[in-house]
Amino acid sequence: MGASEKVTVLHPVGYAPKITRKALAPRLDTLDGKTVYLVDCRFDDSDVFLRQMQAWFAEHIPAVRTVFKPISSVYLHDDPATWEEIKAKAHAAILGVGH
Repeated sequence: MGASEKVTVLHPVGYAPKITRKALAPRLDTLDGKTVYLVDCRFDDSDVFLRQMQAWFAEHIPAVRTVFKPISSVYLHDDPATWEEIKAKAHAAILGVGH
C-alpha cells in the first residue's frame, strides 16, 4: 500500500439506539393474596433461579400465588401473548434474565 492510498475503518463501538423511558409500575401495598408471575426469559439458568424463588415464596409467604411462566421462544424474541396473559391474570411479575 502506497502513501497516497486511503483505508476506510469502522468504529467498533457503534451507537446506542434511541430509547423512550417508561415509568415503573406502582408498588403493591402487599403481596398477600396476590398472583406473581415468575417469567423465565430463557436466559442462562434463569429457570433454576425462578424455581428456587417459587419455593421460597411457598415456604415464607404462602399467601402469594406464584406462576412459573417460560416465554414462548428465546429472550431475543418478543412474546406478546405472555405479556397479555400477565396483564390479565397477574398482580406483579418478576422477569428472570439469567446470571
